[in-house]
Amino acid sequence: MRKHFMICVDNRGYEASLEKRKLYEVLPDRVAEKHHQIRVIDESGEDYLYPENFFAPVKLPLITKEKLELATA
Repeated sequence: MRKHFMICVDNRGYEASLEKRKLYEVLPDRVAEKHHQIRVIDESGEDYLYPENFFAPVKLPLITKEKLELATA
């Protein structure tokens, strides 16, 4: 399964858990999506729900995606 990454654009209230302008791995969570939230692996190394508007999609070159997948395996 391909990993999905988004970039943090807002961390108000979660400064210890999220860094702005940093890529985060996003995990699928259909229930969270219905509530406008996404599940990301944050700075603690655990997955938590955050408001979807805290993140923006990012297009990465294939080589970058491959390297990120290896680095997070």
